[in-house]
Amino acid sequence: MDSSQVAPPSAPTMLPAHRYAPERQELILRRARDQGRVEVTTLAEELAVTAETVRRDLTALERRGLLRRVHGGALPIERLEVEPTLAARRTQASTQKQRIAQRAVQELPAEGTVLLDSGTTTQAIAEQFPTDRRLTVVTNSVAIAATLNTLDTIELYVLGGRVRERTGAAVGQWLESALADVCVDLAFLGTNGFSVVRGMTTPDQSEAMAKRAMCRAARRTIVVTDSTKAGVDHFHRFARPEEVDLLVTDTQLDDETAEQLDAAGTDVVRT
Repeated sequence: MDSSQVAPPSAPTMLPAHRYAPERQELILRRARDQGRVEVTTLAEELAVTAETVRRDLTALERRGLLRRVHGGALPIERLEVEPTLAARRTQASTQKQRIAQRAVQELPAEGTVLLDSGTTTQAIAEQFPTDRRLTVVTNSVAIAATLNTLDTIELYVLGGRVRERTGAAVGQWLESALADVCVDLAFLGTNGFSVVRGMTTPDQSEAMAKRAMCRAARRTIVVTDSTKAGVDHFHRFARPEEVDLLVTDTQLDDETAEQLDAAGTDVVRT
């Protein structure tokens, strides 16, 4: 065959470029609403644009009140305004929560008093509670109380108050009054969001007040949470970074945030 008739090699297949900002931003917003969060590096790769272009798109969407920028990405405003139900939380990052719980259990004392906040990660801790030691456990969670009540090695105290249907947590003046006269060795707390600047936050005021009372009652405070909460600031803060002794999270938490939290007074374990 004549060399002039040889077809040139085909060019590699490329992802379609999203050249126009409105088109990119519509896709980003849809992805954020579908997945609950978007990451800058992932979007840049999928859209075949630079990370700086993605950041500009996220800033534009934030100015329109559609997204909230967080470290490394963004969240849809709907996620920040609507507190997820306990049932919804159980399906979120379940594998990570199990690993976090396994690591958190290692912090339990050989004997003493432990406080367990309501939440799906603290529920996972209760489900992995050791039976080789006798512990006194205090909780404001109906579900955790039911789990631990089956263990004959646990002396169980249940905090009273109004039980929130959305979270199954007892909150209110009864709980705060009871905790004012209590001193526990260790408290495990969950959180809806955490950041270096704002600390630990939650959307509901009564939950924040309950968690704050738990922090005051504990000699040592451990927050257990998956990394999707990183950089998320909710309406009510219940603890500053220096008020949390240890944060147990998963390996997806970035080095920068972990180092900043450590410098602010919170030790970080990624598991």
